[in-house]
Amino acid sequence: MTHELLSATTAAVRRAGALMLDRYSSDARQFGLTELLADVRANDQAVVEVLRPALTDILPSADWLNDEHGWGPLTTGEWWLIDPVGGNINAVHGMTDWNIGVSLVRDGRPVLAVVYFPLVDEMFTAVEGGGAFRDGVRLRVSDKTSLDGVLAGTGQAKPGQDAEIADRIGASFAAMMKAAIYVRVSVPVTHQLAQVAAGRMDLHWQFDHVRSHVAGVLLVQEAGGVVTDLDGKPWELTSKSYLAAAPGVHAAALEIVAA
Repeated sequence: MTHELLSATTAAVRRAGALMLDRYSSDARQFGLTELLADVRANDQAVVEVLRPALTDILPSADWLNDEHGWGPLTTGEWWLIDPVGGNINAVHGMTDWNIGVSLVRDGRPVLAVVYFPLVDEMFTAVEGGGAFRDGVRLRVSDKTSLDGVLAGTGQAKPGQDAEIADRIGASFAAMMKAAIYVRVSVPVTHQLAQVAAGRMDLHWQFDHVRSHVAGVLLVQEAGGVVTDLDGKPWELTSKSYLAAAPGVHAAALEIVAA
């Protein structure tokens, strides 16, 4: 059943990605915030119109959320968590870092994740206890054991980040720059988490955890990474912050970002 569920979910996400490819243009520009927000909403709505009926057919008993900036606990049972266009702000500006993200949460625990990068046709998938894969090839986080060689990252969880979190991001970025070879501050967060799972990046930390990150977190966990909150406790759906990293650098990174 798990294989069939993943296969059907992947097919639905691929259809949504094809739709976004038709909508996307590297020449896209807006005159201001009003036009930008209208384009963002239109992209989200178009993807939801593909995914919602498809995922409902796949698992009719599951509830549905496509509020990518939502946070906190969910009631028991199964939930589809959808990030219709992760990095939509990039897509509407004609940039390349955006994706389609879907996760299935069962009783507060992620059990399935699909993150698709349509522009490069990379499909990242994970099932709880079954490993993480990119286009069918098993993923493994990096083997690095020292921060001096890591590619690290963080980013905004949502627009209009509050002042306290903005200050923490800035301070942690400066601190990590002194330890790592390179630090990225970018969106979407799921792009970075997928790269950590693939071993292309070594760690990602977040001070504002929203539900749309769930797919990326499961990818990292199933690829052998360590994901904790910033107190070092195991990650949960209700965690307010987290660090996802290769095992060999997690402890050292935690000392920096939790300071």
